[in-house]
Amino acid sequence: MRAVLGLLALAVVAAPFAAVRQYEAHRRAVADQAPAPGGGDARPRGSGGGPPAAPVVLAYHDVAPDAGGRYTVTPRSLDAQLSALRAAGYRTLSTAEFTAYLRTGRPPARRSVYLTFDDGTRGLWVHADPILAKYRMKAAAYLITGLVGTHRPYYLSWQETARMAGSGRWDFQAHTRHSHRRAPVDASGRTGSVLANRLWLPARGRLETEDEYRRRIEADLDGSARDLADHGLPAARLFAYPFSETAQRTNLAGRDVSLLQRLLRARFAAALTNTAPRPLPAGPRAAAAGQAQRLEVLSSTTPARLLRQVSEWTSVTPGQVREPLRRPGRWQASDGTPEAVLAALTGRGPHAARTGCLTARYRPVATADWTAYRVRATAAGLRSTSNSVSVTVRDGSLRPVTLTVGRNTARLTDRVTGTPAPGAAAGGAPRTRTGRLAPSAAHRLTLLVSPRRVRAVVDGRTVLALRTPPGSDPAEHSGGFALAARNVTAGAWPRFTALDVAPPTPPTPPTD
Repeated sequence: MRAVLGLLALAVVAAPFAAVRQYEAHRRAVADQAPAPGGGDARPRGSGGGPPAAPVVLAYHDVAPDAGGRYTVTPRSLDAQLSALRAAGYRTLSTAEFTAYLRTGRPPARRSVYLTFDDGTRGLWVHADPILAKYRMKAAAYLITGLVGTHRPYYLSWQETARMAGSGRWDFQAHTRHSHRRAPVDASGRTGSVLANRLWLPARGRLETEDEYRRRIEADLDGSARDLADHGLPAARLFAYPFSETAQRTNLAGRDVSLLQRLLRARFAAALTNTAPRPLPAGPRAAAAGQAQRLEVLSSTTPARLLRQVSEWTSVTPGQVREPLRRPGRWQASDGTPEAVLAALTGRGPHAARTGCLTARYRPVATADWTAYRVRATAAGLRSTSNSVSVTVRDGSLRPVTLTVGRNTARLTDRVTGTPAPGAAAGGAPRTRTGRLAPSAAHRLTLLVSPRRVRAVVDGRTVLALRTPPGSDPAEHSGGFALAARNVTAGAWPRFTALDVAPPTPPTPPTD
């Protein structure tokens, strides 16, 4: 009896100390949140007129009071950015809403953004979450699951992710388990992302084999999924590339490139990156490629600049394009500033060189998912075979189509520019159609684009056409338009004197 009473007394004495230890452990695992900055307008706003547009994906990293690097946004800046987005009528999406859009192609709102935060830093709980609560917004945290709960107080704890998930404001997606790091990828010691590279094995004096690479990546991706499940979080639907280094930018080649894509597509609806070899904004083209491009937000990004960039990325329809030759800010130039290149292409300004080629693309991100439209242009200043003009449609797709016109010739060409997504039909070899024109220094060009073919009409008479390869995904052949001028010998450059874009012309009804 005395022994039992002694144990009871010991338990009574120890209970307060155990409670203190438990409280201290909890306090260390769940940091106090900072209040959201004052000011800003938290009231919902309307989204304005116009058709629903594809969501724009924003990429953030850390949020901290002292922006020590270009990837850290201060709480005050984040507050101002979200206030500006709310005032401009943008709604934030959950990952479920965003992936539903990728699957269906139906925008969930007239204007929307999908907020993503990479790495899983503690600043998301301490600073970002109160700001999201203030504006009633949602976001997704892309976790390096092997680092959650480590290197405190830099990374989130699992207890904090549970609080965030319970708020309904956050969901959690994949950013690898232990593969968010760099390591040697060749004998010289050059380093690269360990996810998107075969590693150099110094003890063996060689790179990993394809099988060794596959087993390592599978173990990491599946381990990340187990970490989420072990802590009561739903399976990730999306994946963000570490350092935005995709297979196209690394030492993977041949079958290795499609291997990484296959491993990711088997586990996720899509992968996200901040850099892409061609415009891949959220939309059908990105869904077909299994990879979507994000707009990166940096410490230097002001609210005004963010709104301007989001506007540039927001999808437009062919019917919304007005006087494109009078809007230099809408173009991307391959050589020099858009203003100078467009002035040279239209004859309103000087050329930087006497010979060469100038190219300008019209809003390549906002027009990435165009599949049916009409482009009409008038070109002048054409001389024999020494110069020419070109109009490209389906720009940025796997198979853009270019109409090139000289003084007395026309050529319609498609070219293969990329690798189809795993499982998609191959594009085949480039194709060309040519035609003779009545010699003239000026010609009128019309291109009619549909999912099935591209048809070119010059001067209302010469007709050239190329059909879309059978079995290919129409989304992989979508895209907007670009202009180019070429001058082989010194002399006057050709120029575009007119350009208009519209939805496809409805067919003329048959007559009696």
